[in-house]
Amino acid sequence: MSERQKLRIALLEDNPDQASRVSGWIEDRDYHCGVFSTADDFQRAFRKSSYDVVVLDWELQSGSSGLEVLHWIRKTLTSDIPIIFVTARQAEEDIVTALQAGADDYLAKPVRQHELLARLYALARRAQPETEILECPPYTFDTSNRQVLLLGEQIKLTEKEYELALFLFRNRGRVLSRQHLLTSVWGTSAELNTRTVDTHASRLRKKLKLLASERWKLTSIYQHGYRLEEHTSND
Repeated sequence: MSERQKLRIALLEDNPDQASRVSGWIEDRDYHCGVFSTADDFQRAFRKSSYDVVVLDWELQSGSSGLEVLHWIRKTLTSDIPIIFVTARQAEEDIVTALQAGADDYLAKPVRQHELLARLYALARRAQPETEILECPPYTFDTSNRQVLLLGEQIKLTEKEYELALFLFRNRGRVLSRQHLLTSVWGTSAELNTRTVDTHASRLRKKLKLLASERWKLTSIYQHGYRLEEHTSND
């Protein structure tokens, strides 16, 4: 994962001062930060959008706890999204509980700016490792030369088509919202209409043959976004 990718981070924190401080750090790094003060707001957002990393507070004043939200994410959504707890609870048994429940990392408050940002980037990089060659047969992505090959033959793509294709294949199997794709591929969530994503997705379906009849298919998720998935042998 390169620095040019604009990470989308979800922050569940019900202390306004803490939420403002942490989200400010994240956005100063030129990442996108969605801030939520209740578990209900957080869960509603996740049903409509998608994120690269999640930051959870444990103790919330209303609704479910951060630990319950963690269970919900792992049970209901994709199991591989990186999750870090940032909480005042720092007893060893709390840390063990969070990690066993599926958290990837744990920071005790008061959290330090540079340490938090380093942990967030490390988690995202671990989830999307950077490689010069990405093999997803019959496709090969040569990231050093910014080329994609289909059965050994180069497919001519525009710069944004290539970046979108690479991002989809690195996140294969995940449901990605249009806003997530705009943020990560175009580096914006406001200036461009989501039709931009739809247009590029349509072109990729044709150029890379990402159709239902092929090994890989790019599926449109109604009112949400896209998912690139591989047909299994049982299909």
